[in-house]
Amino acid sequence: MTPALPDIHSGHVAGVDEAGRGPLAGPVIAAAVILDPDNPVCGLKDSKQLTQLRREVLYLEITQKSLAWATGRASVEEIDRLNILQATLLAMQRAVVMLSPPAQRVLVDGNQCPRLDCPVEAVVRGDSTVAAISAASIIAKVTRDREMVKLDRRYPGYGLARHKGYPSREHLLALQSLGVTPLHRRSYEPVRKLLRKDEAAGK
Repeated sequence: MTPALPDIHSGHVAGVDEAGRGPLAGPVIAAAVILDPDNPVCGLKDSKQLTQLRREVLYLEITQKSLAWATGRASVEEIDRLNILQATLLAMQRAVVMLSPPAQRVLVDGNQCPRLDCPVEAVVRGDSTVAAISAASIIAKVTRDREMVKLDRRYPGYGLARHKGYPSREHLLALQSLGVTPLHRRSYEPVRKLLRKDEAAGK
């Protein structure tokens, strides 16, 4: 089995990552995870490099073995009001403050950090190099994917269960034929362009 990637600091270190910055629809979800060094999770890596089945298996193991884990979100309305970067940082902040025990230090994937009451460090490509961030990426991805599957039943015809809100050809065609829902991010150009077109046509 592949050993868990090592964390680069000791203590209660939380890894933080998000899922859902790119989609045209749905919330952005962040996760924070404090791994247990005495109960490691093997095979952790960036969630995008794993199959759906493997993510589900690791999700269960992470939630069972971790010292603490939590998720946070920012809604479509918050994404449109704040912009996706600020909404993502807000979701990360919400995830971290939900941790119990609390984090003594936070490592965030990427190059931007949320405002927190403990030391926080951005780690570029952290989802591939820091075990706790890899775990957070899996929790965030699985959580958001499950939510999009449920939303597919509320908004049928858009294919949300398949593309999870990303701008696939199927999704763009459905938007054109079915229109914009409350689930869609109006600040994103494909959606904004369609709304402008509808407005010009008097719809």
